Amino acid sequence: MALLQLSEPGQASQPHQRKLAVGIDLGTTNSLVATVRNAFPEVLTDLEGRAILPSVVHYGEERVTVGWDAREWTVSDPLNTIVSAKRLMGRGVNDLKKLSQHIPCQMRQQESGGMPYIKTVRGEMSPVEVSAEILRVLRSRGEESLGGELDGAVITVPAYFDEAQRQATKDAAKLAGLKLLRLLNEPTAAAVAYGLDKGDEGVVAIYDLGGGTFDITIIRMHGGVYEVLATAGDTALGGDDFDRVIAEWILAESDYTGNLTPELSRDLFRVCCAAKEALSSDTVTTIVINLGGREWRAELTRELFDQLSEELVSQTLRVCRRALRDARIKAPEISNVVMVGGSTRIPVVRDQVTGLFGREPLVDIDPDQVVAVGAALQADVLVGNKSGDDMLLLDVNPLSLGIETMGGLVEKIIPRNATLPIARAQEFTTYKDGQTAMAIHVLQGEREMVADCRSLARFELQGIPAMVAGAARIEVTFQVDADGLLNVSATELSTGTRSSIQVKPSYGLSDTEISRMISESIEHAREDVDLRKLGEAKVSATALLESLEHALTEDGEELLSAAEREQIQAAMTQLGAAAAGDDLAAILRETETTSNASNEFATRRMDSSIKKALAGKSLDEIQMIEEN
Repeated sequence: MALLQLSEPGQASQPHQRKLAVGIDLGTTNSLVATVRNAFPEVLTDLEGRAILPSVVHYGEERVTVGWDAREWTVSDPLNTIVSAKRLMGRGVNDLKKLSQHIPCQMRQQESGGMPYIKTVRGEMSPVEVSAEILRVLRSRGEESLGGELDGAVITVPAYFDEAQRQATKDAAKLAGLKLLRLLNEPTAAAVAYGLDKGDEGVVAIYDLGGGTFDITIIRMHGGVYEVLATAGDTALGGDDFDRVIAEWILAESDYTGNLTPELSRDLFRVCCAAKEALSSDTVTTIVINLGGREWRAELTRELFDQLSEELVSQTLRVCRRALRDARIKAPEISNVVMVGGSTRIPVVRDQVTGLFGREPLVDIDPDQVVAVGAALQADVLVGNKSGDDMLLLDVNPLSLGIETMGGLVEKIIPRNATLPIARAQEFTTYKDGQTAMAIHVLQGEREMVADCRSLARFELQGIPAMVAGAARIEVTFQVDADGLLNVSATELSTGTRSSIQVKPSYGLSDTEISRMISESIEHAREDVDLRKLGEAKVSATALLESLEHALTEDGEELLSAAEREQIQAAMTQLGAAAAGDDLAAILRETETTSNASNEFATRRMDSSIKKALAGKSLDEIQMIEEN
């Protein structure tokens, strides 16, 4: 007798046939790939047993090399060797002017905007193409280790990656031939790794200090649900910056005044990175470097390195405190602190984090590997293998999303730190009589005025029925998927006319723009509230003036005496003058004065309209109208 086999949706029809899935940590400095095998996650290694793949790509005349082989070219052929490509993902050419000191390569010169291209002997390469080369190697490693073509991959990104940076990562995955299951925030991946292995409950802080980015994420973990309460960070702060302070010390101590060529820059940062790593275990290290044809040698102590790094560590702690405020959590309420990223091996970093949270951080899983492990666990669930307990991941939106309204104001539709995926709708209306189209301007940021937020996209909704101002009903819907990608649609409800756009900006935020947006929203909170009140008052005043102007043109001579009309027009003149200025009290005062002056006129117009509507009708017809 044959038995009927049942399987969960998405699961292999034959239970013993597992789908092949991997988790990929696409890092600024190093990248890794991991999988779940025999119910346990493991990081996959190359033929020489190395788990880490340096995120370096060398474009030679004959071939392209990635990883350890490519890193050998960083000094001898720096202009064709691309490092830290992740810092370029989703950015525009203008942003790179601020990053050029960190990424010594030749860029195509463009006037403004657009995707940057790196000049190499094999032609111009975009950051997406460079990242795709790294992903191809990781995909091959996964397929060779698992013995077949991959069914899917989860790729991690910093929690503070914006829409452009996430889209660039998805494009790189597609170019590398990967079936992307999901983009997963790096801190959430770390929580997955520790949550499954340790069974932790409560509120956890994920302190993620990688090679080029820093994130702090506060997560509540309970019953298999990982809920992100708040996230904050800096997309241009990482281990590279700790190398930089050592480099600045070397140049100052050596009195070197020559040119910092790309070759010397690479050699300098290689030496600085080695010194930083040595001081994680030793209290002193010797630095030897060739500067302008002469050998320079000195000793760097851990104590001095701690002093040089003090501001960088303090910067991460300030971000941590902001995340705690956003989550409405106090430091003692944190049950565990998870350390992620190779830079968390720096002793002063661990000491300061311990001091802030009042507990020793978790470092049981290699901080370089924990993100890849978490991604692998999530990939195993999403591909349908259903290993271990199911989990629900609830990430958050890092910055508020909204649209522009009259007066240059921003109406927020999805607030910052809203749980993803999310869809929210809000109704708007027309501003002018007979308006048949509406321009939708999508914005991102925390400030109240359009000028202080970032423009994401613009589109138009046409075909709105001609009605009086305020009669049309336009529903604007924002949808942010689990990967943090945004779709916006606008629908006129009476006709069903619809227009939509997928927000795919060609470049991302500048180095510190996200952090700046949040900090400025806090610093200028009172000012922004006052500006919004002023903007709303001006819009109301303008609407009142336009409405009265129309009413006077239609019925002024018939319903008003010359003196009454003169009184209303005088009030309107005063209101117009006030609305042209920035005195909120004056605008509110003149609006009230004008409204009071025109109340009797409004009453007469209403009575006149009713009389005209009822003219020529019998008593029975009037009673039927009242009953209906």
